[in-house]
This record gives sequence, C-alpha cells and structure tokens, in this order.
Amino acid sequence: MPTRPVGRTGLRLPLLGFGAAPLGNLYRPIDDQRARETLRAALEAGLNYVDTAPYYGFGLSEIRVGEVVRDFPGTIVSTKIGRLLVPAAVASDRLRHGFRSPMPFEPMFDYSADGVLRSHEASLERLGLDRVDMIYVHDIGRLTHGVLHEQRLRELDEGGGWRALRELKEAGAVSAIGIGVNEVEICLELIERAPLDIILLAGRYTLLEQTALDTLLPRCVEKDISVVIGGPYNSGILAGGRNYNYGPAPEAVIDRARNLSRICARHNVALGAAALQFVLAHPAVTSVVPGLASPEEVRETLARAAAPIPASLWAELKQEGLLHPDAPTPDREMPEIAA
Repeated sequence: MPTRPVGRTGLRLPLLGFGAAPLGNLYRPIDDQRARETLRAALEAGLNYVDTAPYYGFGLSEIRVGEVVRDFPGTIVSTKIGRLLVPAAVASDRLRHGFRSPMPFEPMFDYSADGVLRSHEASLERLGLDRVDMIYVHDIGRLTHGVLHEQRLRELDEGGGWRALRELKEAGAVSAIGIGVNEVEICLELIERAPLDIILLAGRYTLLEQTALDTLLPRCVEKDISVVIGGPYNSGILAGGRNYNYGPAPEAVIDRARNLSRICARHNVALGAAALQFVLAHPAVTSVVPGLASPEEVRETLARAAAPIPASLWAELKQEGLLHPDAPTPDREMPEIAA
C-alpha cells in the first residue's frame, strides 16, 4: 500500500486506512467475531492505519481495535480526546448517540488538560497499547457545541488542553496531534493558532461537495498540515445508500448523487470508486479512512480504489457543474493500489 507523509512528523500513512466507528456498533450491532474478522482482513490487505475514538460505541471500538492490532505490530493507530466516558446504567443496546452499544458509559465533553490526559490514559487501557501514533481533538466547533463553542475553545486554550497535547507529543507519547471534525470553519479558525500536524475532515471534501477546496486545503498545503478524509461517501449516499451527513438525505442531495451516478455509469465507473479515488488526488490529502463493517466491505473498498477511471469522467463531471472546476483529479501518476 503506497504511503504519504504526515506533515513534518516523520510519520507516514497508507493511502487507504480503516475507520473504526462501525466497530463501535454505529447504527447497528456487529458481533465481536465479525468485528475481529473485518479489521483483520483490512490489516492483512495493507490498510494499516486505524482511526478510532472513545465515543465510538463508548469504548467498544477501542477495545475491539486493540484486540486485533496487538497481533499486527507496526499498525498506525489514532484515537481522540474531547469526551470522557462516565459510568452510566445501560439497560440494553438501544440506540444512543448513533451507536447500538451495551457499554455502560455516557460521553461527557472535556477538552481541558485534565480531560486530555485522562482520556489518553483510558484509551491506552482500552486498546491495550503502550502508545498511539496520533491524537485528534474530537468534534470541536460550532456544529457540535452551538452556543457553548467558545467555552469549549477556552478549555483547550486557557484550560490547558493544547498544552497537554503538546507535552504528550514532546514526550514521544504520540507522533502527531490534530483535530477530527465535520466542519471547515473550525479548521480555518484553529489552523492559524493551534499546533496542528493533521486534520481529519469528515464529509466536507467529497465527490458530492468540495467546500474545503477554496479555503482550507490550499492553506493546509501552505502550512504543511496533512489532511485525512473521513466519510468519503457522505454517510452512504455516494455508495448506494440513502443517508447524508448522518441522517436521511434531502431531495436535492439525492438528485445530485443520482446525476453523479448517471455520469459515472456512462463511463463504466461505479460511483463509490469515483468517490474514493477523487479525494486522494488533492496534494493536501494523506489518507482516506472509510468506515468498514465487514470483510466484504474491505474487499469492495480495495476494488474501488484499484478500479480504472478514464480522465473523460472527471472532465464531464466538471462540464456538467457537478465537480468544482479547480478540483484536482486522479491521473496516471498516482500510485496504483492493487485490489
């Protein structure tokens, strides 16, 4: 699997990584055996970057990730801070915060120095690892916090959250620090004043929407901040589903996805393949981490990444106004990924 650098850290990520939110029973339960088989299939195929978080299944994803990656030395692991897990009475695996997890915890926001260090320590315990390679500040921004946005930023600034993250990096406990978010605005705000090596951006640079193209991505290139793309299918609408942005897709989004699919079909290209390969063409992008829930999805992802796509497809998408006219598109110089 070809790799790309993470800023100036010396760390390198494979072009394809593994988004481990589904291993936390995102929307639907997956049994332990199926979870292990899925991650093992991905690691054996070379997707040796795994992104998880305490929030994913309230610890369940981290536990399942750790059970497998401990058998695969050299796997790159990222997790997140920003939510502490507090004990809670849980009667079943009913849907909570989007997860069908029976883990007896509830998430509580805390971006302070104490919250960072406690979250990091708890993650290592659940993972069963001595260290993780990267830590993202999870879901900071107005999209998540609304009127409490400034308060959460103060926890990072005045409350010492950034200081704690810098100290973890300086001590060698992690190799890179960044933010993992679903909005461009907070990235633009923090890129100028926070010690970011990397940004995990979910859903805002995809075949469906390129809101990050004019402002954020060029600034990341200038500052040598790497970008990992999460949610390359915009919650499923670009892979045959009906969801967008973690909910039912609006009619306008469905129509746009239908038009994208129609043009892809005219060029004998699956929409999912175009969506996956498109994001990797931008020079700011280091890796893409689709959420994977089965060995079959792992194999499908590899097939999508390796599928031949003619330049005429990208040209027609731009001509039809379905792709930003300045968006970089894959060419023959990109490293090939074997299915």
